[in-house]
Amino acid sequence: MSDRAELIDGFIARSKWSDWKRAPVAGDASSRRYERLRQGDQSVVLMDAPPDGGNGTLRFAQIVEVLEGSNLCPPAVLAHDPDDGIMVLADLGPDDFAGWLANHADETSVLYTAAVDVLVSLNDVTPPTFLKHMTPQVGADMIGIAAEFYGAADGADLMQEMECALKAHAPVADVMALRDFHAENLIWRPTENGLARVGLLDFQDAFVAPAGYDLISLLRDARRDVPPDVADGMIDRFFRMTGTGSRAQFACLGVQRNLRILGVFARLACEMGKTRYVDLIPRVWANLLLDLDHPVLDQLKQAVFDTLPEPDPALLERLRA
Repeated sequence: MSDRAELIDGFIARSKWSDWKRAPVAGDASSRRYERLRQGDQSVVLMDAPPDGGNGTLRFAQIVEVLEGSNLCPPAVLAHDPDDGIMVLADLGPDDFAGWLANHADETSVLYTAAVDVLVSLNDVTPPTFLKHMTPQVGADMIGIAAEFYGAADGADLMQEMECALKAHAPVADVMALRDFHAENLIWRPTENGLARVGLLDFQDAFVAPAGYDLISLLRDARRDVPPDVADGMIDRFFRMTGTGSRAQFACLGVQRNLRILGVFARLACEMGKTRYVDLIPRVWANLLLDLDHPVLDQLKQAVFDTLPEPDPALLERLRA
């Protein structure tokens, strides 16, 4: 048994959940690990986020407080050891949006409308001062990973064009963005009311971004296709209800986010052996092309094509190797 496993076992043994049954829960792309603890019809979720792995739990707990204070629905923190990076969280429910919609496709508009209403509410939250800001320069720096790991090329020109596009179309970072606001991180809670119907997960990397960043996460999902008519309707709903942003801003943020995802997925495959992410790259590329078609992004589009190859079978195979 590893030292980390012994640490977790000791934490649980000293808690009121010591005799509950434990089962692993699918995690995310980070080194965080999750378990569900059950007793009868009760359950809680244990988060294992070693601080020395660059994760930790303190930021997660801080953002929980912000979200709870804004009448949104993160998991309540039931027990916390920040020094060792261990938390026990309330279990928001068994069904994420992706799983629910796999069996209830006719409810797509209902769930996405509920998610957008959460973003409308989040748009009015004053961002906490401890969050970093996605300025145009920061946003451009974030896509360097695409050239390094996906394109294996010099990304200087691409990053410069990205910064210019952000300065022109998404210059102001003033909205708290949870960053990974997509169907596998949203829990559907149909027996609840209002904003409480949407449980929020995986927000420890939140930052302050231009309006619409999380809308991009939701509608340009790397893991599932969002029907175009639903996506268009949700964009209109968000802009109508918040009075912020524009289609050009949305497209610019979409390009920035999906360029970064290309790089992240390629790095996960090449450096960490998580080759399952390679299968998602064609969808990410398609999402990227969709937003690059906005006429104000012609120069950025050319820089993308000059720097990055399209994900043909040979490229995908190289990333899996």
